[in-house]
Amino acid sequence: MSTSKQDRRTLERRKDSLQNCMYAALDRYFQDMEGHEVVDVYDMVRGEVEQAMLEVVMNYTQGNQTRAADVLGMSRATLRKKLRVYDVAQ
Repeated sequence: MSTSKQDRRTLERRKDSLQNCMYAALDRYFQDMEGHEVVDVYDMVRGEVEQAMLEVVMNYTQGNQTRAADVLGMSRATLRKKLRVYDVAQ
């Protein structure tokens, strides 16, 4: 499936939007910590983002795991493992 230049630009804008959301969310997180020790931020962010992404994509594909795996760019076996890890309804 080829992607037109306009489609690529739209995807790039969405990426920038996601990146801006991450900057804002992380800035808020560190401000809210008010000097408390912060550890394992990478794992925390990855887990929260990954779970949300799985839930949204599963909803988008109406629970079709094969299609969801394609949308996410991963194998169906990997998708199924992640769905179990995050206890996302299948």
